[in-house]
Amino acid sequence: MTHLRSLALSGVLLAATCLAVTPGTASAAAAASGPGTNYAFDDPFTSARTAWWRDARFGMFIHFGDYSNWEGEYTRPDGTVCRDAEWIKRNCNIPMAEYEQKAATFNPKDFDAKAVVAAAKSAGMRYIVITSKHHDGYAMWPTKQNTWNLRDHSSFDKNRDILAELKKAADAAGIKLGLYYSIWDWHDPDFASDFPKYKQRMYAQLKELVDNYHPALLWFDGDWNTDNPTNNWSPRDGEDLESYLRGLDRNLVINNRVGKRRVTDGDYGTPEQEIPAAPVDGQLWESCMTINDHWGYARYDDNWKSGPTLVHNLLTTSSRSGNYLLNIGPDSLGRVPAEAAQRLKAIGDWSGTAGQGAAIYRAGYPGVVTEPGWGTVSRSGNDLYASVSQWPGAGKPLHLTATVPFTVTGAAVLGSGQQVTVTKAGDGYDITPSGNATNPSATVIKLSIAPQSPAAPGSGTGLKAEIFDNDQLSGTPKITRTDPSINYTWRFLGSPAPSIPSDHFGTRWTGWIQPRHSETYQVTTVSDDTVQVWIDGKLIVSDTTPHGPQVDKGSITLQAGRKYSIRVEHTEQTGEAYMKLLWSSPNTPQQIVPTQQLYTP
Repeated sequence: MTHLRSLALSGVLLAATCLAVTPGTASAAAAASGPGTNYAFDDPFTSARTAWWRDARFGMFIHFGDYSNWEGEYTRPDGTVCRDAEWIKRNCNIPMAEYEQKAATFNPKDFDAKAVVAAAKSAGMRYIVITSKHHDGYAMWPTKQNTWNLRDHSSFDKNRDILAELKKAADAAGIKLGLYYSIWDWHDPDFASDFPKYKQRMYAQLKELVDNYHPALLWFDGDWNTDNPTNNWSPRDGEDLESYLRGLDRNLVINNRVGKRRVTDGDYGTPEQEIPAAPVDGQLWESCMTINDHWGYARYDDNWKSGPTLVHNLLTTSSRSGNYLLNIGPDSLGRVPAEAAQRLKAIGDWSGTAGQGAAIYRAGYPGVVTEPGWGTVSRSGNDLYASVSQWPGAGKPLHLTATVPFTVTGAAVLGSGQQVTVTKAGDGYDITPSGNATNPSATVIKLSIAPQSPAAPGSGTGLKAEIFDNDQLSGTPKITRTDPSINYTWRFLGSPAPSIPSDHFGTRWTGWIQPRHSETYQVTTVSDDTVQVWIDGKLIVSDTTPHGPQVDKGSITLQAGRKYSIRVEHTEQTGEAYMKLLWSSPNTPQQIVPTQQLYTP
């Protein structure tokens, strides 16, 4: 992982098209696309491809590599000790020859894939992401691209393959496997001297990983601008790599560090060591955090987070529609630290008791209530899960502030037969349990609700699109057609149609939009270069200053089933081009506005 603790949170909405390209030739991906190409083939917020990831909510991160052999400490020639973990080579200035010599003694003979997967399963984790290659370039699989790997440069059994063992154990347990891969490479001399040559090997390594281990997810890192060695990774590099990977496996879930951590890169954002204060606009997201203070193993690090703290973090991320990727660092022999295993079990004991895991898995932002001070609230369908970390005491109320009217049709404390009284109070409801808390980490109250505004499904087919071969939307449209949604990732070389150039074009969409619920909607755009949105004649979003990929938003109150006029205007000047239209409301999770709610004039 990076040491940058305050990275700008960015993420992604949509993936690239499936392009068959030659591994290792980034330019081939570019050559396979051009005017008319749209890389957005689904909406990660709703697609079947990402459904497992959205439902999972909880995963295990594993930082494990030759750096684990140092166990967090390096003794310098003068006898002083430098401490670090996965960054120990760089931050302790270990000479490469000495670092390589130490790697040759690396022998994680006690790595037990079944035990690792069992620890993940005991915690209630639904997926695992392990470092296949960190910044020091050391490959944890028998790559054919170099000898700087666990098979060829270690004391480990050359007949064993840790990634294959983990894949087999994960598959047997019904857990998805993901692979971390660092773009930045301290070891490969071509990274700084011949970047295209380095990328060719990187592509080849990634093809090995996809072909040999069939990961469900690829987790990139090392994308940021830095030196020693200089990192020249660019948005264009990210575009080419993502296109290449989609060609290898169109079902891959990919994080936003494949590019430059922007809202248009990969499938989801990656806040590190922090939990966003609210659902993130324009992107799925996953918070990765350590279980103590380090990613890799450091034998001196005893600052373990408590079980209740970890449960609270998990509940908080789920209640804001995010995933929680919790890291462990095996030691030099490949063993999971006992303290980490104990805390994982504590989380699983909580989620596996009395159905309390329903507050996490397949659950997300509640919408109809605000986040309370006494805990968190998540939602799955028409069930709210109030996870109470500050229990008021028997007979004392918990207040929920409502954002829209709804009716509570049932209430129960999971794992308890105690009565729960629900009464309207002020701006919401008072929830009063008759007994005591059932769990010291969090007690879950399940509330069944009925929205006051029933869903009004539509029957639309999309919006009228008028596409211009200029960025002024002037003259006669070059193309007029019906677009099923506004969900476009044209990037550098794509455009709305083969006859439209990749730069200096514009599109105007018109028609009607039909909400499913009577409530206030947030309208969100992801665009580059300019965007304006009118609904019912009101300007909701307006950003006419040319910009890179970014999110803009506005709000409007709409009535279920009624059709409102809509006009969206987008222009592309130079560089990349994106245009996506999303909405959300208390009873509508964030998503690309669906086809059936859009009508042509």
